[in-house]
Amino acid sequence: MAPSDATRGPGGTGTGRTPPPGASVREPPHSRGVFLGFAPWIVFDVVASPSTWKYAALAALVTALVLNVPELRHGTLKILEAAGVVFFAVVCVLGLVLDRQELLWLETYAQTLSNGVIAAVALGSLAFTPFTEQYARESVPREYWDSPVFRRTNRVLTAMWGGVFLVTALLGLLALRVASGADWLNWVIPIAMLVAAVRFTKWYPERVRARARNRTRTPSREGPAGRGGDRVPGEGPRTLG
Repeated sequence: MAPSDATRGPGGTGTGRTPPPGASVREPPHSRGVFLGFAPWIVFDVVASPSTWKYAALAALVTALVLNVPELRHGTLKILEAAGVVFFAVVCVLGLVLDRQELLWLETYAQTLSNGVIAAVALGSLAFTPFTEQYARESVPREYWDSPVFRRTNRVLTAMWGGVFLVTALLGLLALRVASGADWLNWVIPIAMLVAAVRFTKWYPERVRARARNRTRTPSREGPAGRGGDRVPGEGPRTLG
């Protein structure tokens, strides 16, 4: 999702600040996008139903483990990935040790619960490090991680994703209590929100970069350099690798 160095502007770091002389701005060889972090959850939502949720949990767990082999080896799992491994492992264990009567609640609320967990992880991460920032750091030099623009953009994106999954979880609960329209509540509206969220995730950082470039080209009361941490030439925050 990130533009190449040739199109990233004078700064080349995507933080609105110019790198120091001699600093490397190359992409890390294993930079990964945040969207892969959602893959196990998507697998679970697509496969899960009252009769298939065990298989869905197993498929999601396998997906999470396969996608994160390097991170598991080095102990560098991000919060979204760790939550996926733990959640789907717990669901698999519950499916093995509990009888059917004890699992009725899980059969009924499996998808709603998974969406609620993602929302809790995303919104909870705002109190510490926004989960999108963990992915952004893979492609932004460490000296720019405290940039106000970088941090603010990731907080916006993290809050947006948390809100999308919170609404999706609430729609799932509503679908269990209405006589008609369940397909709209379980599929049509959530998919539309996900598509909009993906587009926003791509559009918003570009908008921030454009605003940062405009500020550097427009003299202000504080001088031609602009303001504070965003005042030197370059682009806005790179938020996703």
